[in-house]
This record gives sequence, C-alpha cells and structure tokens, in this order.
Amino acid sequence: MKDGISAWDRVLLARKSDRPKALDYIKYIFDEFMELHGDRLYSDDKAIVGGIAYLDDMPVTVIGEQKGKSTKENMERNFGMPEPEGYRKSLRLMKQAEKFGRPIVTFIDTPGAYPGMGAEERGQGEAIARSMMEMSRLKVPIIAVVIGEGSSGGALAICVSDKIIMLENAIYSILSPEGFASILYKDATKNKEASEKMKITAKDLKKLGIIDDIIKEKDDKKENLEFVSKEMKEYITKTLNKLDKLDVEDLLNLRYEKYRKIGKMEE
Repeated sequence: MKDGISAWDRVLLARKSDRPKALDYIKYIFDEFMELHGDRLYSDDKAIVGGIAYLDDMPVTVIGEQKGKSTKENMERNFGMPEPEGYRKSLRLMKQAEKFGRPIVTFIDTPGAYPGMGAEERGQGEAIARSMMEMSRLKVPIIAVVIGEGSSGGALAICVSDKIIMLENAIYSILSPEGFASILYKDATKNKEASEKMKITAKDLKKLGIIDDIIKEKDDKKENLEFVSKEMKEYITKTLNKLDKLDVEDLLNLRYEKYRKIGKMEE
C-alpha cells in the first residue's frame, strides 16, 4: 500500500460506474469528432467507438473502448467488452489513419475482450492478435491512454503504441485480480492479495518501464474530468509534435525497441 491507497482500492476506483468514459474525454480534448461505424465484415460493435477529430488544428484518429454509466448503457455497450468486429473496426480506422497520415490516440477501458461463443466463432483471438501485429508496424505515431480498467487481451489489442500513459487510478494487467487469484491461489476471494502481487497500478507499471507517464487525478468528479482532460490534451499534443518529427524508420525502430525491453531482466 502506498499513499494510503492499496492496489485493490485502485481496482475499485478504476471500475466505478461514474468514472469518466472514453467519449467523455473525447468530447473535452478533441474538436469536431465524427464517429465512424462498422468493420465492413459483420457489424458495428458499440463497445468500441472510433472516428476522426481535430486536436486543435491537427487531424487525428481517435479510438476508445466504451463502457456505459447505467445498466441500460452497459447492455448496449456490452459492458465495454469488445467482440471481434470491434477490433476489426478499430483496425480499419487505424489503417485509414495510416493512409492519410493521421496520428492515432486510443483510450483503454475494458474488463477484457468478450469471451462468448459467438465471439470465439467469429475469430476473437485472431482479431486481437492481428490488431497488435498491425499496430506494431503502423507508419504513424500512436499514443495509448489507459483511463480505467485495462485488462487482458481486450486492452492489449489497442494498446501497442509509441507512448502509453495511465491515469493515476487506472489499472493495466493481463487479467483481473479475481482471475489471477483463481489461478494462483485456487480462490477468487483472494483478489486483494492478488492485486498487490500483480503490480497493476500506474505507479508500479511506471517503475517497471511498462508505461511512460502518469496523469494525476482529483477527487471531485466534474473537476477531475476537466483537470485530467486538460493535462491529457497537453501531454498528447506535446508528444505527437515530438513523434511527428521522426522519420518513419526511426518511429518504427523505437516502437520495436520499446516492447523488446519490456520484461528484460537487468544484471
């Protein structure tokens, strides 16, 4: 436990239903957001939103995993759990961004990819893997922002980027603490202990070199949305301006090296 807030406390904060969602931040940060729909293969997945917007005078492609704020909204958004068509939609928009030279900003907030039978039959694993593979070699700058839950392949699928930032009370992990506890301890109720061992908080992940920066948060909900949006916009703008100065070969090499270093033990 650090600063009086445990890792499990961060999990609960990341999961709060009234926490700002991707569309809230998109509204505050970008101008003239025009949402685009469908994967051109099966359907439109409302658990992922995406489209074109302006960051001041810079055209960008914005993609986000979208939860609901009520039971009705969550049913419509599948509780922020994308299906294969969601990842294929986001990849379609990212390839379009590459074609027109637009930077990409993604917002991660999901308990994981949807594990239903239909999703598996339509190639959930392939859609996630292809998205990660294609993102690793896109010839435009990419910034990923973890704004709430960042769990499992559902998060990784749109998080391969040049810079990864997290909100202070967000989490990012390969599975939920409950899932981890079920595997390691054979007891899902040991989720609090598991969350400490998993190193899923922004502070831990920054120390491990998994993420690049942390955006602080405030307690007041309205003040927090405005404050975080302002900080996030400044960070994204400054970082995209730096990345835009790199030639494509350097951009791709730095992205490759970033991920090759993750998990490497230093002697």
